[in-house]
Amino acid sequence: MKYKPELDYTKLKNYTMNFGPQHPAAHGVLRLVLELRGEQVQYCDPHIGFLHRGTEKLIEYKNYIQALPYFDRLDYVSAMAQEDCYSLAVETLLDYDIPLRAKFIRCLFLEITRILNHLLAITTHALDIGAITPFLWAFEEREKLMEFYERVSGARMHAAYIRPGGVGYDISLNLIEDIYTYIPRLKNRLNQIYSFLSTNRIWKQRLINVGIIKFKEALNLGFSGPMLRSTGIPWDLRVSNPYNAYKYLNNLICVGSKGDCYDRYNIRFCEMFNSIYLIEQIIINLPNGPYKIQDYKISPPSITQMKKSMEAIIHHFKYFSEAFHISYGESYNVIESPKGEFGIHLISFDSNLPYRCHIKAPGFLHLQAIDFLTKSHLIADLVAIIGTLDIVFGEIDR
Repeated sequence: MKYKPELDYTKLKNYTMNFGPQHPAAHGVLRLVLELRGEQVQYCDPHIGFLHRGTEKLIEYKNYIQALPYFDRLDYVSAMAQEDCYSLAVETLLDYDIPLRAKFIRCLFLEITRILNHLLAITTHALDIGAITPFLWAFEEREKLMEFYERVSGARMHAAYIRPGGVGYDISLNLIEDIYTYIPRLKNRLNQIYSFLSTNRIWKQRLINVGIIKFKEALNLGFSGPMLRSTGIPWDLRVSNPYNAYKYLNNLICVGSKGDCYDRYNIRFCEMFNSIYLIEQIIINLPNGPYKIQDYKISPPSITQMKKSMEAIIHHFKYFSEAFHISYGESYNVIESPKGEFGIHLISFDSNLPYRCHIKAPGFLHLQAIDFLTKSHLIADLVAIIGTLDIVFGEIDR
């Protein structure tokens, strides 16, 4: 009989495992190939491409107005932020400055969008960790905020409200009053969620000293937004390179110190309270005047104007069928979206179609650092780290 040597249990062999592509903690269609030693992550290789729609190439076959709704479908949790960046890029090519009222209305809905984004990010993260209640509380408030979206644009998610030349419709006095009276209720709810999570020892044990990154490493990896500010760098484009009406507002920058998951959670909460502070300033200081450029070739005429003028009807038809031509030009605009720095590079070659459109998505850069962030952590920590990255695959896998 052939001799069989006894197994040597002192030698460990790494185990390769798939995390996803459909996984409750993946926040989208993500496949991670994990190399494990026991439950400890030795290597994490992210695989994307399951959602790929070729958005940038599709935009190059649409005119400048038809391209706008594609940006709602990138980071669909913060749709108006993408609309704003695209509109700013087109306005740069056109060399147009929009009216002050339009700038303030944009900032109002950008801050509502930031709250919508962070409410989802924090509470789905809590759901991954095992806390169910904050998720249900937050979705009550998201419903109310999305009602404000609907009242101003007619849509709850894909609003197509912020457009080149201003905004789609003016904001009514009733809606402004409703937003202002809703703010105290939102503050109470945020305080409730924050105290519920921050006083929980399990929540702290799962987040403190997990997924640490220092400021030099964050800069080298291209981090931005809450991910970068968690390392202690006070970098926010709304302050350092203000756009729209942010230069007229008093904006605070929320920063961390350790650069761990708990810092990133705290920063997102701090930013929601700061957004409320900005919304109050905008409502108090909202100027009168036009809500879009008074040029029919760039902004379509209203129904009232079309009733008075045949020329306005022709302009309206031309705007939605052919949009407008832009001569030779190139622009790159970047904004402080809820997830980080979102940028759009547009090139025009004397046409009504963009010649090239390239999108810089903050989530793409954050996801490529996942191996660095998760090395030597446990699988359970990997779930916590993905939650604080706040990734949405519409913008990553575009």
